Parts: sequence; structure tokens; C-alpha cells
Amino acid sequence: MLQVHFIRENKETVLAGLAKRNFANAETIIDQVLAADVNRRATQVALDNTLAESNKLSKEIGGLFKSGEVQKANLLKEKTVQLKEKSKELAESLNSFAEELQELLYQIPNVPHSTVKAGTSEEDNENIFNEGAIPNLGENALPHWELAKKYDIIDFELGNKITGAGFPVYKGKGARLQRALINYFLDKNTKAGYTEVQVPHLVNTESATATGQLPDKDGQMYHSTIDDLYLIPTAEIPITNMFRGNLLQESEFPITVTGYTPCFRREAGSYGAHVRGLNRLHQFDKVEIVRIEHPDNSYQALNGMVEHIKEILRELKLPYRILRLCGGDTGFTSALTFDFELFSTAQDRWLEISSASNFETFQANRLKLRFKNKEGKSELAHTLNGSSLALPRVLAGILENYQTADGIKIPDVLVPYCGFDYIK
Repeated sequence: MLQVHFIRENKETVLAGLAKRNFANAETIIDQVLAADVNRRATQVALDNTLAESNKLSKEIGGLFKSGEVQKANLLKEKTVQLKEKSKELAESLNSFAEELQELLYQIPNVPHSTVKAGTSEEDNENIFNEGAIPNLGENALPHWELAKKYDIIDFELGNKITGAGFPVYKGKGARLQRALINYFLDKNTKAGYTEVQVPHLVNTESATATGQLPDKDGQMYHSTIDDLYLIPTAEIPITNMFRGNLLQESEFPITVTGYTPCFRREAGSYGAHVRGLNRLHQFDKVEIVRIEHPDNSYQALNGMVEHIKEILRELKLPYRILRLCGGDTGFTSALTFDFELFSTAQDRWLEISSASNFETFQANRLKLRFKNKEGKSELAHTLNGSSLALPRVLAGILENYQTADGIKIPDVLVPYCGFDYIK
């Protein structure tokens, strides 16, 4: 959530940033925010003055009673009754203006970083890095959903029977390969200094609001209405909320955390080859990395996250590219996002497998996550997160790019985790 004083002091910068996102009615909603803020501040001043006058009269009344001037004291008491009624009305108005302001701020996305280009869709994203050779698999190469059936390692029909579309069942070596990837990702992250945690897979409304999923993605998450809990679409939510309301010391930076969770998303998209098999699921596994950083170091930390994800893909020997997302494709809460995509040779298309993002103070403002700076003043921290990595499309890429006439070869780095080197 943007800070009101930032909007007030940088209106044109905010509008220019929102224009990069093609955010509709930006000027109207910003003007509404500023008007609500003026009303809130004016009401706060009036309330403070009324309470101060009431307190002053209360002291005078006490003195008058002590000196025997009862009549004067009673007259002032009548005035304090009026002031109390006025302060009550002002407090109600203040709450109303504060709620109005909060609801308006919840509708405004983050201001993109200066390096983010304007754009309307993924077509406008910038390709900034490519690495890895795309294998030549020949004419008989199969997409992963056919390989999964051929080797009986993932059963999409069985998942559909049990739950519905988008809930696959991993079997035999498919399940072991899935587990191997999770353990490999976690080991890579912990060796890089991230602390591993296991977190709840459901969160309350406060947590989903604090990281920006609500109200922006209301309706896109699975919601247990009886308990008012949400199934997480990413481990980012519970991990980041571990620090909600904290006041940190500068010496605690950086805070680096990793965790594996299943993820649940209602938006499975349309039908067709681009969403077949593992390409888009309602339930999938993901290993996440989260960082809490000093504002001066957050972009250096983001670059470090990008290099870390690069190293994993190099070890898996998968061809990939990195995109800097344009304004129109950048997530609601992010200031700058780099997407990683691997090339699926059998599908002849790029598949997104990771995003690394810096949210600057946007989440921290909702989280009330602050630190004491060198001057002893509290300041908002910066939050970052990245997928390291999301499993379905990585698994799809391995199955497709490593297929041979003899079966599916397991990447060398995963063999110790799997206990086998081929799926035959």
C-alpha cells in the first residue's frame, strides 16, 4: 500500500508510474485519496483541539470547586458535556474518513521502478538474458502430458476423478522426482543462507491483506467461509506475515527465509494446449525465498536472488531466459519483477517458472513492518520474494527436454536425490 504522504508529496510521480501500468482512473482516485486525507487531517486537528479544550476546562472546574465557586464550576461542566458530545461526533467522522482513505489506498497498485517500461501485456516485456542450449529432440518428441501417460508417472484423469481438473496425482518415479526437486531446491536455498521454515497452508484475512492478495485477488483464492481462512496461493503470504507488526533493528538485516508449500489457485485459465498437463494447475508445489531488507540494499538483494535462481537452472541444465516485466504485466504489489521462463522443446514455447520481485515499502506499509534507523527513527523495511522454484513447469521442462529413445534421463544434479538416473 502506498503511503499517503508519498502520494501527497509526489503526485505527478505516482500518476506517471500508474500510467505505465495503464491503471484506469488514476487521477480520479488519487484526487479522492488526497481529498480524504485533507478531511482526515482537518478532523484530527479539530478533535485534538476539542479534547485539549475539554481537558483544560476539567482542570479549571476542579480549581473552582476547591475555591468554593460552585456556580461557575457547574456552568463549565455544562460546556464540557457539549465538548464531549462534539468530540464523539468528530471521532466518528475521523474513523469514517480513515476507513474511506484505507479503502481507496487498497485499490492503488505499487508505483513501478524507474527501469520498468510502459506496456499493456506480456508482449511488451523485455527479454534481458538468455542461457542454455535448446536440445534437438527430433520429430517424435512428446509433450510432457503424453510422456507422463507413457511412463505412468503422472495421472491427470485420476486427479480429475478425485477432485477435478488441475489436481494431478504423481505416481512412482514421478512422485519421487517431485520430492527430489523440492529437497534439491531447499538445499540450494539453505546453503545460500536462507533459513528453512514450515508454515501453515491457510491464512487469515489479515495476512492475505497484509501482503496484498486481498482485496486485489479476492475470488481468485480458495476461501473456507466457515472459518474465514484462505488456502495460500503462495508461501510468500505466511512467510512474510511472520514479520507482521515487527520493529526490527538495522543489525537484523538481511532476513532471509525459504519454505516449501503446496499452493492453491482458483484461476486455471481457459482450455487448450497452453494450459494442458502441468502448464497450469489449481494445486501445485513451490519452494519460495523471501527477504526483508534495508531500503538501501533491496535492489542489490534482488539482483542476488536473480543470480541464485540462475545457478539452479544452470545445474539443471535447462534453457531459460529472463524477462523484465513491463508496467502492464507487473503484479499489483511489485515495483520491479524479473520473470524466468524455460524453453519447452516439445511444446516449442516458453513457460514461466519463477518470478523475483522487489515490493519496496508497499507490503511493509500494510504489514506495519519497520526498523529503527541510525537516527533512532522508525522506517519501513523493504520486502522481496521469489520462486526458487515452482515445480510443475520445471518438471514439465525436465520430462520434455531430457526425453531420449531410452527413456527420460534425470539431470545429474538430481540423481542423488532421486536414487535413479532414468525413467524407463
